[in-house]
Amino acid sequence: MGFKALPTFISLFIGLLIWFVVPVPSGVDPNAWHLLAMFIGVIAAIIGKAMPIGAIAIIAITLVAVTGVTNDSPSGAIQDALSSFSSPLIWLIGISIMISKGLQKTGLGARLGYLFIAVWGKKTIGIGYSMVLSELILAPVTPSNTARGGGIIHPIVRAISTSYDSDPAKGTEGRMGKYLSLVNYQANPITSAMFITATAPNPLVVDLVAKATNSEISLSWSTWAIAMLAPGLIALIIMPLIMYWMYPPEIKETPNAAQFAKTKLKEMGSVSKNEIIMLGVFGILLLLWAGIPAMIFGSAWAVDPTTTAFIGLALLLLTGVLTWEDILTQKSAWDTITWFAALVMMATYLNKLGLITWFSNVLETGIGHLGLSWMPACLLLMLAYLYAHYMFASTTAHITAMFAAFYTAGLALGAPPMLFALMMAAASSIMMTLTHYATGTSPVVFGSGYTTLGEWWKAGFVMSVVNIIIFVVIGGLWWKVLGYW
Repeated sequence: MGFKALPTFISLFIGLLIWFVVPVPSGVDPNAWHLLAMFIGVIAAIIGKAMPIGAIAIIAITLVAVTGVTNDSPSGAIQDALSSFSSPLIWLIGISIMISKGLQKTGLGARLGYLFIAVWGKKTIGIGYSMVLSELILAPVTPSNTARGGGIIHPIVRAISTSYDSDPAKGTEGRMGKYLSLVNYQANPITSAMFITATAPNPLVVDLVAKATNSEISLSWSTWAIAMLAPGLIALIIMPLIMYWMYPPEIKETPNAAQFAKTKLKEMGSVSKNEIIMLGVFGILLLLWAGIPAMIFGSAWAVDPTTTAFIGLALLLLTGVLTWEDILTQKSAWDTITWFAALVMMATYLNKLGLITWFSNVLETGIGHLGLSWMPACLLLMLAYLYAHYMFASTTAHITAMFAAFYTAGLALGAPPMLFALMMAAASSIMMTLTHYATGTSPVVFGSGYTTLGEWWKAGFVMSVVNIIIFVVIGGLWWKVLGYW
């Protein structure tokens, strides 16, 4: 069979129960309710890992087209089902994942990590900050946070830990591997919150905010980056200290780590032509995403973020840094485009058919009865949204299922649209801290065996509280200074 029986049965049961048994609430379009039944069934299948997420997406597209819940015309229904494949936001992420292959193929990502360790690696905490700085520099052009934290940074962490005989198989993970692994992982959600292009679901947040505000709030790459800069940097500075306090490494002085990094750099040899090209493309992407040419020469020089990603990929293909074979083998990119398109399509039509508005009104009424002002009411909404991630193994599934309704409810309760958008955007990445299944990076790092489940969950909860305080309090003040609310 191409599916797991139990999770498939559960997701089917949930979908059919909502479709045929649960009565359509007053004021809700029956088609919207039926689409919700399919949507919740799809989310349940993703959470239960009934099939690979791309396969579930194909089935979701098929169901929308066959049932005609969005359009009575068969041709119109399939056009609706496939509509999100033309979304620039989806292609921005897909193309950026392809570009990030260049960081791994050329070795530039690993070289950056070893360079920082060579400079700051004389103490274990210095190695931790080297990992954090590597994460921060790679984040703008690595929309797969799994590739960044699990594919580039974590192998370096393991190599250094092993060099100091910190090995879970020997029971010596506490020497330094536990601390470095937790820093490696906890940096990932913070950097993911700092750039639209730092994790795949961020453009979905941008899209949902724009739709909820009729495009009055349109978060650009530079607006997002500037907004998240101050709270993000403070969170990155504080996090390694908290992990050091919670799980202090037995080895605190690491004079050999710097030499280890220098040896690795020597093995890599001098900087290659392809690394220089990759660095140049990296620079071009950042300049265009930040809108620098438009700032200097005027709006005629503005380049769309998705066009920028295509420019970067085209340059890598033209220079031979990446080949078309490399692109074809980027399964995660094509997979992301497929499932992203399906989930965005379903969320879009739930909104168009009025279901998000109905649900946000229910939330607004429920919280409104508590008699709270907009600030505590919206804080309550955001915390409920964030900690619901204990039930999700996919940030995209979580955001698709809950973001629009919670954000719209917050606006109805009187929250300043830009302030609440940024708070919810930050929470959408901070929720990754919580569990060992919260995002793709977590099973990679947790699976290396350096921490117990209890240690991981404790560190995750503590960092979720610290991060949310930083982003709400310091972020809120920073956004006030910037005039965002």
